[in-house]
Amino acid sequence: MNRILLRTLAALLLFAASSLSAQDLPRYRRLVRQLSSSKFQGRGYAREGVRKASDFIIREFRKSGVDEVMYQPFTLDINTFPGRMELAIDGKRLKAGRDFTVREYNPATDGEYHLYHIDTLHYDFQRVRRDLLLSENRGAIVVCDFWFPYKHRSDFAWLQNRDSSGVSGMLYTWNEPLKFYKAYGERVAELPTFWTLASVMPSDAKSIRARVDQKFFKDYATDNVIAKVAGERHDSCIIFTAHYDHLGNLGKHVYYGGANDNASGTAAIITLAKYYAQHRPKYDTYFIAFSGEDAYLRGSRWYVDHPVVPLTRVRYLFNIDMVGDNNPALHCEPSDAGAWAFPVLERLNSQSGYFRGLKRASLEEKSDHYPFAVRGVPCIFFENEEGDAFPYYHTPQDNYKNVRFDSYKPLFHLITDFVETL
Repeated sequence: MNRILLRTLAALLLFAASSLSAQDLPRYRRLVRQLSSSKFQGRGYAREGVRKASDFIIREFRKSGVDEVMYQPFTLDINTFPGRMELAIDGKRLKAGRDFTVREYNPATDGEYHLYHIDTLHYDFQRVRRDLLLSENRGAIVVCDFWFPYKHRSDFAWLQNRDSSGVSGMLYTWNEPLKFYKAYGERVAELPTFWTLASVMPSDAKSIRARVDQKFFKDYATDNVIAKVAGERHDSCIIFTAHYDHLGNLGKHVYYGGANDNASGTAAIITLAKYYAQHRPKYDTYFIAFSGEDAYLRGSRWYVDHPVVPLTRVRYLFNIDMVGDNNPALHCEPSDAGAWAFPVLERLNSQSGYFRGLKRASLEEKSDHYPFAVRGVPCIFFENEEGDAFPYYHTPQDNYKNVRFDSYKPLFHLITDFVETL
């Protein structure tokens, strides 16, 4: 074999090795599969899923070759539903997570209740008041369309007060797919609130039978998981964040795997950690897997009050959330202090054609970049919205079967290209 051929083969092998180390799709897919599996029970609190997930992420960061890994402990109050989750309408039993859900602040419930349907087409609040104060309607569950209370907030404030209205709870009908949330689970309400599909709630339904077990955790101990790769310079740093927690369980038999939300983002920062461990960065680089995001950004709010590096030294922060989808356009939400980066990202994307386009959006309080943004940290939020996986978020169908991997490679390269410009 001549020297020219040997040099060509060596160059090709070097190029192939470099390409493989640049991004690791097989590992990425494996991480998403594992994090969204039944082992972690939706990375929630009732069955220790969030703690098992934090230990798993620690191990994966160490496998990635980072220089340092640490826990950042904090506590939160959280309501959970680890036991019975049953609802029947006129004797017909519904499926938890598909036909019905409950609000995250629901109390334990066990009883049969008369239904009072609000006539939303001919709505008359005074008539509703009179009806509910009749003896035959005392203790009823009030039924109406999900969006209707938003038009009549003051009326529903009265309705939801048991002392004034005498009702036993609320039931709102919604279109498919039903969502489950955790943001306001730091308390337990007096009255239960159920959500059902409109298709399973007949307009003439008479009663429901509800059995819901609930367990409230005070000062539940959880952790942010932080990995570090030391850079050539230590005067400022780059941070990658993603939340690893999710919604946990809705009763004994239903868990929310959260493959897209947010096993996809967590897996991305783990593979980015490996990349920067192999390609020493210019600046110290941190990878933070937050807990408590679905519980109203609790982990990132804790972090900004207790940063491991002063916030003033953050050169740029990337928050990666729900990127397991196939929309060819990427949703981007920069902070005011980080807005300068968006034209740079657009230029890099245009040069390499990673995404069909970058869609700039206004800052919202919906993911872990927000607590940093309001503190003046330059940051951006990446999300892949409105693809085939998007309708399933916050449902049990957000699983490995429905997640998509189209965005991983282009996002990985867009980020690493941008970091090279800093």
